[in-house]
Amino acid sequence: MNDAVAADGDLVARREGSAGIIRLNRPKAINAVTLEMFHDIDKALDGFEADPDVAVIVLEGAGERGLCAGGDIRALWESSKVKGDLGKILWRDEYILNARIRKFPKPYVAFMDGIVMGGGVGLSAHGRHRVVTERTKLAMPEVGLGFFPDVGGTYLLSRSPGEIGTYFGLTGTTMNGPDAIHAKFADAVVPSAKLPELREALTRVALGTTSAEIDRLIGGFATGETSGPVATMQATIDRWFAHDRMQDIIAAMKADGSDAAQATLKTLAEKSPRGMVVTLKLLRLARRAATLEECLVREYRAALEVFASDDFREGVRAAVIDKDRNPKWSPAAIEDVTPEMLARYFAGIGADELTFPNSK
Repeated sequence: MNDAVAADGDLVARREGSAGIIRLNRPKAINAVTLEMFHDIDKALDGFEADPDVAVIVLEGAGERGLCAGGDIRALWESSKVKGDLGKILWRDEYILNARIRKFPKPYVAFMDGIVMGGGVGLSAHGRHRVVTERTKLAMPEVGLGFFPDVGGTYLLSRSPGEIGTYFGLTGTTMNGPDAIHAKFADAVVPSAKLPELREALTRVALGTTSAEIDRLIGGFATGETSGPVATMQATIDRWFAHDRMQDIIAAMKADGSDAAQATLKTLAEKSPRGMVVTLKLLRLARRAATLEECLVREYRAALEVFASDDFREGVRAAVIDKDRNPKWSPAAIEDVTPEMLARYFAGIGADELTFPNSK
């Protein structure tokens, strides 16, 4: 592969030593990913996979603020308003890329420094070596947009210990680095000051270096932390969120009556009732899924229904467009989300079903 490709574009992909570097390069937008960037990442992975001089992949974000704040929500909102097809195209290509990253044959290291949200989680948390720092702020806040944790988020969250994933998925609460490890979204905390040194070491690894050897290399820079503030609430969270209906989860917190329960109830009250009900069902189904792909197929069906919904447009309007933080959800209450409404998110979509190319 060429040493430098698209050096000044939204995506930088080049070989440095034995490392294939993929840098998300939209620092002013906290590296929010566009459809073109997903295509460029896929092309870069093609090149790095075929290049015998590349031993390891390193994913990083330009600038100081974070790896990636998510997808280009504004573009999706604009397409949804005019009944366009950006959602259908972007999510298809993004989800196929998420599955590819999980199975990538060479060690794939993601630097999850700073903000890592939504689509940024999909590019990093499916990788084999996931490095967080003391600055990491990782979240899947989609229920606040009338959406649900996608990009394989339902697969990841359903594999967190106990009900931690249910809690993070429904509240959109931000994880710090150690909590990301506890929730199984990351593998090692490395101080941000040591990232340049770790990055340099990764560019010098021998060809044929195994994942176990990469783990040992990263471990030499790591703090050893494995749980943060949310982990200390594990037993309480397990009790509140161990239900399969939103009404029962809310009843459990109301019965608790503690300050923590009241604060969590307040957070849930701000979210889309439909988004929460859809998310909870997706999370419960994901627990029984054998593969990431199975979850992505289900997420894709649900995403196309979200894209057509007033709830998504209203959520994005309130959070991103007008920024009044005052969405008018439809329906406005959890008990008004009917089984018929819910069924549409889980129905087959015929020729539009998500499939994964065998070649990747």
